[in-house]
Amino acid sequence: MEIIFNGKPRELQQSINIQEFLDQLQLDCLQIVVEHNRNIISRQRLTDTILSHGDTLEVIHFVGGG
Repeated sequence: MEIIFNGKPRELQQSINIQEFLDQLQLDCLQIVVEHNRNIISRQRLTDTILSHGDTLEVIHFVGGG
């Protein structure tokens, strides 16, 4: 199954939820915003949202500064 992650194709062996995908990438959901098929996904819905073939996932990291 193929999804588009941050503009690049990425193969997944099976359908997984967004939280599982983020865990595989070792991304902390408290420091990012996730957009799934052009919709912002709340942290509470990361485990409920299953990735499917052709989905687009964008992850935006928070950057601090002073």
